[in-house]
Formats: sequence, structure tokens, C-alpha cells
Amino acid sequence: PVPSISWKRSDGNSLTKRIEHNKTKGVLEIPDVQQEDEGSYECVAGNSRGRNIARGQLFVYALPEWDKKIQNAFLSLYDSLFWECKAKGKPSPSYSWLKNGQPLTSEERIQIENGTLIIPMLNMSDSGLYQCVAENKYGTIYANAELRVIAAAPDFSKNPVKKMSVVQVGGEVTIGCKP
Repeated sequence: PVPSISWKRSDGNSLTKRIEHNKTKGVLEIPDVQQEDEGSYECVAGNSRGRNIARGQLFVYALPEWDKKIQNAFLSLYDSLFWECKAKGKPSPSYSWLKNGQPLTSEERIQIENGTLIIPMLNMSDSGLYQCVAENKYGTIYANAELRVIAAAPDFSKNPVKKMSVVQVGGEVTIGCKP
């Protein structure tokens, strides 16, 4: 006798409305697959002579997709840069950084951890085009931003010049000027 076929999720969750199954052909169709569709499925076939169950596992992967990108930054000399980029994907993406197309690594002044890049005390040579790269085994995405370090005019706010110095005739005076 021709078996009747039904599908269900092994975890007990119900099949979503998007999922269609043909009872005679035994085909389960999932259009527009989503992360929550991942899991174990059971095909139950039965007729007057009995029933049997076949199980299968569905794994869903996702290419990296940006949640947070880096933006252009125009900062003064000696300022600090903090850039963060975040991406979702399955498996979770790993991150790397490029400056002017060359790999960037953590060193004395440059701190890189996951999707963050920190450069304290910027200098002129830090200017350039930066890229945050997020990748998993299914794809790679890039976020680009320019860092422009701008030299500022001299500033005496941290070491003001003395407004008045008093010295006796024949004495010696030293007046500092350190912007």
C-alpha cells in the first residue's frame, strides 16, 4: 500500500507556515531558509503494514553581513582613534585589518582585537585608507574608511608662557616656550 508521509521537527517545535510538504511525494520544501530553520527533521511514513521514521539534520550557514561599519575620521595629531566593526554570519566571522591594502598587526602603538582598532597618540604617518575585513568560510566582506591626521596649530594650553617675569638688573632669566 502507498504510504502516507508527514514531516515534523525532532525538537518538537512546529514547522513554520513557510514550510511546505507534499504528503504523497515525501518532499519537504523550505523557501527563504532562515537561521531558525536549522535543526533535525523527521519524515514519518506509514501505511496499513506499519510505519517508519527517517531523520535528517539541516545546517544553515550565513555569509558575513555588516552590523556596524567604520566611518571616515579626520583627527588631530596626538588624538586617539577607536574604530569598531561588527558582522554577523554563521560560522561567526573572524576579523582582520588592512592599511593601504597591507595587513595591519598589533604592535607597540596599534592595538587590534577582533573587530576593534585602537591607535592612541596619532601621528601623521597613521593617515591612510583602512579596511576592516570580516570573513568566514562562506564569504568575505570589507568596510573602508579614511583616516586623515591633521596637524594642528601650536597650542600653549598645556605649557603656557609666563605672562610676567621679574628679574633684577644684572640677573639672569629663562622664559620657556613649549607649545
